Parts: sequence; C-alpha cells; structure tokens
Amino acid sequence: MTVTDEPMTYAIPPPPPVTLSIEGSEVVFPVLRVFCVGRNYAEHAVEMGHDPDREPPFFFMKPATAVVPNGGRLPFPVATDDLHHEVELVVALRTGGADIHADDALGHVFGYAVGLDMTRRDLQAQAKETGRPWDMGKGFDRSAPIGALRGAETTGHPDAGAIWLRVNGELRQEGDLAQQIWKVPETIAYLSTLVELRPGDLIMTGTPAGVGRVVPGDRLHGHIEGLADLEVEYSG
Repeated sequence: MTVTDEPMTYAIPPPPPVTLSIEGSEVVFPVLRVFCVGRNYAEHAVEMGHDPDREPPFFFMKPATAVVPNGGRLPFPVATDDLHHEVELVVALRTGGADIHADDALGHVFGYAVGLDMTRRDLQAQAKETGRPWDMGKGFDRSAPIGALRGAETTGHPDAGAIWLRVNGELRQEGDLAQQIWKVPETIAYLSTLVELRPGDLIMTGTPAGVGRVVPGDRLHGHIEGLADLEVEYSG
C-alpha cells in the first residue's frame, strides 16, 4: 500500500463511522472492532453445559456495524425462533498494542458501558452441532446494543459490583463483576497475545447466568453498578 498526502478518492461513498456516545460529553467514541469473551462466568458456563474450570479464555467477534448505540426500539431479528439476551460489561480501549502485560492493561482503557450480546441461539446451536462458525448466531445486524460510555477517569476500573438484566420488569440475569473468571486486565493481556489491539476496540467480557429467550414486544433493561443503564425494546 502506498502512503500519499493526496486526498483519497473512494469508488463508492464511504460508510458513516460507528460511534458510541460518551456520558456528559458532546464528542463520541469511534468503534473499530468488537471482541467477545465466551463463558466468563462459572454459572453461565454450567448452564450452557460446559465445565467452569479456569481454562484459557476464548473469543469470537461481532462486526462494528452490529453496534447499536444507546439501545432504543429495535426490529426483531430475522431468521431466528430463539433470540437470547446476554448482559455484559463492555470495555472500550483508548490505546492498543501487542503482548500487553496485565499490570499495564488498564492504562489502555478509555471507559466502560453496559452492553447486550444478543444471540440467535438456534443458529448458534446448529453451528455447534455441525462444527461451523458462530458468525450468523452472534454477529448479525443490531446484535450489540451498547449504552453510553462512562470514562475510566470517572468510574474507575470496576472489578466488582452488581450486573443484572430485567425483561418486562422481571429479573432474568443477576450476578457480580467479581464473579468473572478472567478479569479485565487478564482478558486484555491474553487477547493482545492473539491480535494487536487498536484504539477503538471494544471487548464484551461475558455474561452471568440466567440467559433466556426474548420475544417481540419485550423490553430489556440492563444495569451494571456505576454505569449508565441500557434499555432496549423489540418491535414485532
């Protein structure tokens, strides 16, 4: 690739950037990639039929275009009869790097938000049975509603605190960030041995037990202590 100072001309109009709002600010956070940690709470690992022992973390990805800033009213996803909710702590990176040491990892964090890893569980199950990728079960359109970011200088680096999700006012998921098998610094450090992390990357850090089905008309309310709540409603 040739680097030039000449203005770039595109073959088609470039898509608008994907951004997240920042609480109390007029500026926005640009999203580059979305990494997701699988089975990072022991009780959730058990409910999904897996051993909760502390094995190395594994990751899957959602496209940045799956991000829906601030939730709101969303169309119900196509091609599924078994949509599931998974409430998660989202980590937004201000700087990147490779082979980051866990002791230095939090210095790369811009802030945190509440997110939903929405999952077409039936498509994910089919993929597992046939040994195929999970992409269409996890990375579909609008599969990552994420609330407003709260900067680390305001909220600190939460490693404990309530995390819960209510559906139509009924408590579905409930846990504590302290129950994470892999903490945020360890997760960043391990992921940076697999890919070079970059500014704008998001990491969704796993979900507590209680995942379940969502149907048209459901209202979801996600909460993590110290962060801005996230609310989503699915139309028919």
